[in-house]
Amino acid sequence: MTTATLTKTNTLIRDAVTQQLEWDSQFDASALGITERDGVVTLTGFIDTYAGKLAAERAAKRVRGVRVVANDIQVRLRLDRTDPDIATDVAAALRLHTAIPLSVQAVVHHGHITLTGTTPNLFLSALAATAVRHIRGVKGTVNHVQIIPDASVSDLRRRIVQAIHRSAEVDARSVSITMRGSTVTLEGAVASWVELEAAEKAVMHAPGITQVHNRITVEPQLVPLPLQADELD
Repeated sequence: MTTATLTKTNTLIRDAVTQQLEWDSQFDASALGITERDGVVTLTGFIDTYAGKLAAERAAKRVRGVRVVANDIQVRLRLDRTDPDIATDVAAALRLHTAIPLSVQAVVHHGHITLTGTTPNLFLSALAATAVRHIRGVKGTVNHVQIIPDASVSDLRRRIVQAIHRSAEVDARSVSITMRGSTVTLEGAVASWVELEAAEKAVMHAPGITQVHNRITVEPQLVPLPLQADELD
């Protein structure tokens, strides 16, 4: 591929990410910057919530042609909240999600939440992090929840393979799975971030799995093309 072609492709992807961020109503993208090179998108600038920062990252990942996102967005709150106020909302959020076990605990320090305790699988650990990251005033989260299964499960690898095959969002033939102890490694190539994340999420429900190394690569077959004027009518 020539330098001119690469430059044109980079511009198309960058413009598509810019349009996607402006289109998404979950956050204000007016103070965000985007650079792109060879499928690697870097997000910079400022946003007013931690949840908005993560939403911007997810929006960029949805654009065809994006392989990697570096999220350097800084959170600047419009109005600071005290740690006790945030802690009260954290406790309420964890209670609201009844699937999250009572063994999950949280500490708030300068607007940053640290989660500790135990859950039987990675999915519930991630659910706890998701439950608190949208709270107003949160600047970041750290998840130190440990995975301790309720009971041992036999044929766990086979059950993980079956779970990925059941997923309508993943072409299971393109994903390989290896297990070493409580760690699962996913490899292969898929066409979008949606497939990559769906494969990982399927594994996260497995009891006792403490870590997922997701080495699946995103290799889209097409790059975004600008719409022609007659297509907008």
